Amino acid sequence: MSEPFSVPVTVRGYETDVQGHLNQAVYLNYAEHARWSLLHAAGISQSALIGSGVGPVALETTIRYKRELLAGDEVEVTCAFAWGGGKTFRIEQSVLKADGSVAAEITAVGGILDLEKRKLVADPAEVFKKLASDPGLFGL
Repeated sequence: MSEPFSVPVTVRGYETDVQGHLNQAVYLNYAEHARWSLLHAAGISQSALIGSGVGPVALETTIRYKRELLAGDEVEVTCAFAWGGGKTFRIEQSVLKADGSVAAEITAVGGILDLEKRKLVADPAEVFKKLASDPGLFGL
């Protein structure tokens, strides 16, 4: 697994629910933001993906809520890729509070879709190696 990449996020008031907690769906937005930030840091843009005829797809996502987040909380959202054989990869993410405690753990399974064939590519790691200026950020 790669070393975790991270991005800072401040919980905004409009993202909270009636109890004042971060709304459950927003955790997915934070995770997605961290993933796209990692791709950008590695030198992969959306236009480069589309230009190569591929795009990342989410196949499964699990969120484990550990501690509440409130408006104004400063968090770090981490992102690390784990590669196995086959057409999919795993992404391990954490939402960490300023004190280092874990607010949420997010595990996702993804793949790279061939946009013409509408099928997963056989080796997604190879796609990231080819497109990235810094494939080390993906643990490659």
